[in-house]
Amino acid sequence: MALLKNILKLIDKISTFSGSVAKWFALLLVFAGTYEAVARHFFDAPTVWAYDTLCMAGGTLYILGASYVYLHEAHTRVDIFYNMLSDRMKAFLNVVCSIFLFFPLMGVMFWLALTWAIRAWRINEVFFNSFWYPPAGPYRTMFAFGLFFLLLQGAAKFVRDFYFVVRGETLD
Repeated sequence: MALLKNILKLIDKISTFSGSVAKWFALLLVFAGTYEAVARHFFDAPTVWAYDTLCMAGGTLYILGASYVYLHEAHTRVDIFYNMLSDRMKAFLNVVCSIFLFFPLMGVMFWLALTWAIRAWRINEVFFNSFWYPPAGPYRTMFAFGLFFLLLQGAAKFVRDFYFVVRGETLD
């Protein structure tokens, strides 16, 4: 049981680290967006890199922050009926939804993201949304990592919820 608790704590630390990395991409969004707006409107000198940088930074912020958000249960949820349930029923509903919704969807998304990341590195794929043509491999790799971290955090939550449903007490 001590090993399981240590693994769950490690997964929580990974999610916390992922969230702390993600926040820097929010800063990059602000700086790149501000630079582009000032360069475009005050100096009539738009950049070729800002649009792609904003898209990639926003996507990285979103996907690396997902496991952190899931760890702290800050994700969007329809709480109309969920909040009326007992803690044990909430855990049971989480387990059922994880089995039938979360793991199948996130598993497919991770598999596709991993496939796309490997392909991007193999063929030296570039994004062609602008004339900058940045490499796609790093972004696609971040997306695969983010989904992997989300799957890990989902597994940790599943174990905790399943334990609570069966034993009636928290694992941590």
